[in-house]
Amino acid sequence: MKRGHWQKKRPRSTNDEQGNGSNSTADTGTADDSGSSSQSKTPAPELPGFYYDPEKNRYFRLLPGHNNCNPLTKEGLQKKEDERIRLALLAEDDAPVKKAPRAGLNSALLLQKRHLGLLPPSSYSRFIHEVKVTGMQRHKLDVQSSNSTSPNTDNFHLIVADSACERVFTVNDVSHGGCKYGIMDFQGCRKGSLSVEMCDNLYFTNRKVNSVCWASVTHKDSHVLLCLVGFAQTPGCVSLLPASLFSNLNPDQPGMLCSFKISTAWSCAWCLNPQADKTFSTGLSRRVILTDAVTGRRATYSSGSEVLAQQFTLRAPVLFNGCRSGEIFSIDLRQRERGRSYSWQTSRFFQESSITSLRLLQDENYLLAADMLGQIKLWDIRVKRCVRWYEGHNNKYAFLPIHVNEPEDLLLAAGQDCYTRLWSLQDGHLLRTIPSPHPAGKDSIPNVVFSSQLGGSKGPPGLLMAVRNDLYYYSYNKDYQDRLPVEDQW
Repeated sequence: MKRGHWQKKRPRSTNDEQGNGSNSTADTGTADDSGSSSQSKTPAPELPGFYYDPEKNRYFRLLPGHNNCNPLTKEGLQKKEDERIRLALLAEDDAPVKKAPRAGLNSALLLQKRHLGLLPPSSYSRFIHEVKVTGMQRHKLDVQSSNSTSPNTDNFHLIVADSACERVFTVNDVSHGGCKYGIMDFQGCRKGSLSVEMCDNLYFTNRKVNSVCWASVTHKDSHVLLCLVGFAQTPGCVSLLPASLFSNLNPDQPGMLCSFKISTAWSCAWCLNPQADKTFSTGLSRRVILTDAVTGRRATYSSGSEVLAQQFTLRAPVLFNGCRSGEIFSIDLRQRERGRSYSWQTSRFFQESSITSLRLLQDENYLLAADMLGQIKLWDIRVKRCVRWYEGHNNKYAFLPIHVNEPEDLLLAAGQDCYTRLWSLQDGHLLRTIPSPHPAGKDSIPNVVFSSQLGGSKGPPGLLMAVRNDLYYYSYNKDYQDRLPVEDQW
């Protein structure tokens, strides 16, 4: 009855416009226009197996799933609508003037309140950061290389910055299979501009890189720790590579290079506490392995499921682990007992889905955790209770990290829908949603580095985003200009 009623009502409206248009008065025409406009705002009822096109004002038959003969599938139509929304948001995001992150919040008003003593310095700094990230402008960067003039054609798989954001370790997917990895250095940071240069030596492997973290063996961030998945007859392993290995400056002294037989590691972390110096962890299926990088000595701890995310605390040798089951538990390395008693667990709580990323705040009483339901929660470790959550993140099955800037007032995460979102860490307010420069896809999820000092202590603040094989810089400075070539600077 509903389907026939809808189809009958639509031709009647058309006939009224054609047959009675010449006999209707101006008042009648106005009434008809207002009625039709109000009627057009009413959504058409959904009919199983049909798609309603509002532009053509008619239904079209749908075929289940993907079909090459008929392009009208729900997946294809949803993808087309998502792309239309992305292009509209991208045009809005490129506008010079953007919407304020909060009602009535702007730099002039904040400065006035500060001069009047109505705003504490800490609040002023936090709100200024919010205004700046809302107004960030996108600039495309060219990745320079000293030994190659050809542009980068391999998609970025991972980018991870060191603790000072002076270097970025990159993993790129290679078209013929496997991946390549190296280090990018920031250039021209002290002159107000930003450019990146790829290292001279790139390493290739036919194995997939599951996880990456920086390691401090001889000095701060001297090495890189990689978890490599086995391929065919090649078993998986964990490699500890010196950062100097990727440069031609010291080819004779690359530093300590180790490979550990640890297969199918989902995650890794490096301990910076002096009580467990030169110790790293790897998360596997139903267990955690702690390894001394110098002696090779190991300690194994059991877990209920796969350990997908890890992070050490700095003040004590305690390791936090996030599992596929949604469990988050900590291991105190000072506890010598092993086995099934779990006496080494100092904390244990749960989220509703698989944990994909963990991030401890500086006071180490609060822990950020993201899962595969798109939830990002802030936990108070002391009482094992969620004290804040951040809405809007999109994730269903991907391993997506979360990022916090150095002052710890902004939270950032790239979602599986290829949108990058920024929140206020203090109250969970969504400040900005950045659309991807490329159409959404599994290979188009952005990889980001977010810092108040890209390139070091005197570097500019902003966001570095890698999408497919392109690199973008979102600058705080609205008057930012791309760096001129060397021959044009004189």
